[in-house]
Amino acid sequence: MAFQDFDQISERRRLERKQKLRRRIILGVVVAVLILSAAVVAFLIFLNNTRQDEAEGVDADDVADMDSANNEDANPNKDTSSGGVPGDDDQKIMQSQKAVKTVCLSTDYKETCESHLEKSLSSKPSGIPQPEDLMKAAISAASDELGKAIEQTSKLMKDESTPEKKAIHDVCMQVLEDAQDDFNRSLNAAMDGTSALDLDSWLSAVIAYQQTCIDAIKENATRDSVEQALKTTKELTSNSLAIVSSFDKGAEPPASTDRRLLSQSTDNALPIWMTHETRKLLKADAPTQTPNATVAKDGSGDFSTISKALERLPEKYEGRYIIHIKAAVYEENVIVTRKMVNVTMYGDGSQKTIITGKKNFVDGVPTFQTATFAAIGEGFIAQSIGFRNTAGPEKHQAVALRVQSDRSIFLNCRMEGYQDTLYAQTHRQFYRGCDIIGTIDFIFGDAAAVFQTCEILIRKPMENQKNTVTAQGRSDKRQTTGTVLQKCKITADSSLEREKSKIGSYLGRPWKEFSRTIVMESEIGDVIRSDGWLPWEGSFALKTLYYAEYNNKGPGSDVKNRVKWPGYQRHFKKEEAIKYTVRRFIQGESWLKATKVPVRLGFYS
Repeated sequence: MAFQDFDQISERRRLERKQKLRRRIILGVVVAVLILSAAVVAFLIFLNNTRQDEAEGVDADDVADMDSANNEDANPNKDTSSGGVPGDDDQKIMQSQKAVKTVCLSTDYKETCESHLEKSLSSKPSGIPQPEDLMKAAISAASDELGKAIEQTSKLMKDESTPEKKAIHDVCMQVLEDAQDDFNRSLNAAMDGTSALDLDSWLSAVIAYQQTCIDAIKENATRDSVEQALKTTKELTSNSLAIVSSFDKGAEPPASTDRRLLSQSTDNALPIWMTHETRKLLKADAPTQTPNATVAKDGSGDFSTISKALERLPEKYEGRYIIHIKAAVYEENVIVTRKMVNVTMYGDGSQKTIITGKKNFVDGVPTFQTATFAAIGEGFIAQSIGFRNTAGPEKHQAVALRVQSDRSIFLNCRMEGYQDTLYAQTHRQFYRGCDIIGTIDFIFGDAAAVFQTCEILIRKPMENQKNTVTAQGRSDKRQTTGTVLQKCKITADSSLEREKSKIGSYLGRPWKEFSRTIVMESEIGDVIRSDGWLPWEGSFALKTLYYAEYNNKGPGSDVKNRVKWPGYQRHFKKEEAIKYTVRRFIQGESWLKATKVPVRLGFYS
């Protein structure tokens, strides 16, 4: 029995050793498979990143070098001074230059980018520049160049003797100072985590301001040294916009988590989260709201003119300053300056409270300065007010309303003129329930502007003229600007109705090279010709513009005979159209919701 027991134990031990060996072999095979799988995954990730970098114009080796440079910078004790390897300072300079070259690959003006970034970074503490450093250096370089252009403009204003030249330089001075203000905001925001969407908007506005100065010079057929000075500034601003975009690709506003933003009962329903009083205010033609000041032409208010009321605006007022303008026709040119922020003006109805003027281009006034009313200060709101320019069609450019105000809102207003009625110049703008009336390019500018439930009325122009509703002026492909008409109605007014078949009327034409206009969910009347869009001159911008139509109705909405330009989006789908809704295009949920205005953030259907 003893020997038998020993044999059994030996056999059991032999089997145990065999099982252990088998387990080790299996474990080894599993580990080998896992290592091989990890290697394959790592290779695929590297290959995918490489392809992405190449698609964005950035070489994968450059990215690796930047990562290596940052790792070396994180280890200052590493010895690189022996064996013929450059010293630490030289190495950092080389790595900094490499970072500059890499980030400038995303820009259109690479030589300008590299030379100015290297110069800007050379005055900063040594070390490998981080993305924030590169963004700030790019914006600083452009801002410095703009400062030189402002100095030159100021000098020329003093030296010029002709009224025409002085007027041009005055326009340049105004818009370049506004551009400098947006540069300052951008510089402050670049380091504090402000959304890239805000930076994109402000830098887009800077480009628009610079273009306004250039246009004023060209408009008066003059050669001007300021135009040349702005060339470099505009290139640098374009580079800044490219760099900001490259460091925050795919940035967009967060999806809505509030399902109660709009009542779903009717197209014109107001948000159900509003209070009863706010709903009454926005629905009524003559709102009842306690104002800070009242303007009445008959002397029954605090002021008899709108300009006087603005002059008395407190310098440091907390909150929204409200001005009620009583029913009357006010013949004055009004400017809400950039220092006048969060101002609300409301009237007694868009055809009862009317602000009117008649400045025009034919009489020697630059288009920029013809505006009857100019809204510049951020957060401006107008409701139930009419804006007019009565110069007439024979006076050509004559602006009724010019808007620079970021996050501005116009509710139930009326803009009335002929050529260039509404100058949606810069920044983010929202129009709801407005009447806009004109002939040629009567909604123009380079803002990111959305028009909802607006009635767009086309007037009879002068003989041999054609009508164009829009003339959007995006001059750089990276600008976040464009004109969006959503749930609007485009028809002929009474002066054109009988002759609409004889006079060509179009949705728009490209004022600048990258002009962008989208018409969606709107009713387009038979006043619009079947080809839909009109060239500016020859083939200018036909390849680079971006025009699209989505889900429209009415006799003028058929797209089968539309223009065949490369830039016209013939197959514009919902997936693309959603980018131009209020939530996505002007980040409306973050600021329109706060003001409790009626708004459709997405599609109507």
